[in-house]
Parts: sequence; C-alpha cells; structure tokens
Amino acid sequence: MFWWRNEVSPGVSVAFTDADAGNLALHVGDNPAEVMARRVLLNRAAGLAADQFQYMDQVHGNTVEFIDANGPGPTADAMVSAAASRVAAQPLAVMVADCVPVVFVGSGAGNEPVIAVAHAGRPGVASAIVPATVEEMRSRGAVGIRAWLGPSICGSCYEVPEQLQADVAARVPATRSTTSWGTPALDLPAGVRAQLAALDVPVEYSGECTLENDSLFSYRRNSRTGRFAGLVWTHD
Repeated sequence: MFWWRNEVSPGVSVAFTDADAGNLALHVGDNPAEVMARRVLLNRAAGLAADQFQYMDQVHGNTVEFIDANGPGPTADAMVSAAASRVAAQPLAVMVADCVPVVFVGSGAGNEPVIAVAHAGRPGVASAIVPATVEEMRSRGAVGIRAWLGPSICGSCYEVPEQLQADVAARVPATRSTTSWGTPALDLPAGVRAQLAALDVPVEYSGECTLENDSLFSYRRNSRTGRFAGLVWTHD
C-alpha cells in the first residue's frame, strides 16, 4: 500500500502510496464507493481511528488553504494545518500521477508540528505553488521546515514542446531538461528542489520516476490511470 513511509519526527509521519493502494481520486471515472472504501483502508493503514485524511479539489493553480478540520475538499493545490487549542493538526493528502507531490513538516508554537502538502505540476511549479506553501507555513509560525518529494515524472521522460519548455524555464530555470532521446523536456522535481533551496528548505527525500515504474500511476503512460497520494499526519 505504501511506496515509502517514515516517521520523520516524533509523532509525525510522511508516506506516499503506490498502485497497490488503488486509485484514490474521485475525478477519473472510478466507482466513487470503491474510491471511498480505499480511502477508509488507507486511514486504517496509517493508524487513523476517528480522523481521516483531508483531500482537495486540485486545479493546477497556486491557491493555498489553511485546514483546521476535515470537511469538503477545498479548491486548492496546497493545504497547511497546525495544532490549535489542543486539537491535533488535520491529516493531509495530495494526489498525483506524474506531478510532484510535496509534503512539508515544520515546528510551530510550543514545538507543535505545522504540516502541509502541495500539488506541483507544470503550471503549479511555474506559478510558485511551492514557495506559496512555505510562505503560508511561515505565516503560521513554522520554523525548521523540511520537504519530501514523492514519485513524479523525471526530466529524462517528461517531453514537452520547445516553446512550453522555454516558457516554464523562463520562470524556473532549473526545470530545463532534455529527454533521454534528445528532445526538449521539463524536470519538475529539479524545479521544486531549486525553489526550496532558495527558501532554505532542505529536501529529505525525492522519489523515483512514475513513468518508469509500473508500481506507480502515470498519466503519461495511460491517460485513464488512477491517482496515488502523498500523506502527512500526526500521531501518538
């Protein structure tokens, strides 16, 4: 069920699911009841009893929402949560199938965790969704922020038209790349790492290429594919 999972700080875990967890998205034509059943199983696998992961309606934008309790998914591409009034931070999820799922953990007041997720696809990287997420975390008092980049399509596989490459690289130069067969490409993980480095946010983990791994969903491999998730949650 988990491609990668680790307790990254005492009482805080980060994970990325794989295809064995099944499709977790409601917008790709799957049976909604089956998707919700998979989400319940995922909650249990993470050890969440009464709580559950918060998902969002991702639109390839740069809106960041602060979440203090589970509810209808916000229309956004990043979410931040933090403990408040002795209530734990809300567990968060981001869904992808080639885009970069970015998970963040920082420390707020009283050393309580401030957590976040971001959906960094091509438009999101170009429009600075990752810096916007870090800014929101810091506005909530977070310090010592670290990031984990889940599996995503790599710069050797993500072929794009030359003009599109130029447009994105003009905003984030580190994204400029070339495919393994010699055509223009974008390296979104490199772009995210460059944005984080500029903000003094270390990257603790960077996942493998989705297109090259059948254990992961990839939109480039199959446009009718499902979505896997990047997750962050607090626990005892």
